Amino acid sequence: MTSPTLTRATTINLRAPSAQRALIDQAAHLAGKSRTEFMLEAACEKAQQMLLDRTVFALDAAGFQRFAELLDAPLENREALTRLLNRRAAWEPADK
Repeated sequence: MTSPTLTRATTINLRAPSAQRALIDQAAHLAGKSRTEFMLEAACEKAQQMLLDRTVFALDAAGFQRFAELLDAPLENREALTRLLNRRAAWEPADK
């Protein structure tokens, strides 16, 4: 998820109990990563999962049929759809 060629411009500070730090250090060591790399990767994976959980949905067959019908119906407000489709996804960097 992180690239060694990227410049790190922001600092994230946090305090943790020593037992949690030891646990993280042990897992980072097993993964062959620094504590920072391990924590950033884990935090980003969790953040992405949480954002996707709020944007991805599942439907049963009847629900999907109704959803498909709504998608196929004529648009009543094209401007709202255009705004939605041009909006940056929550997990995308702001500088894109």
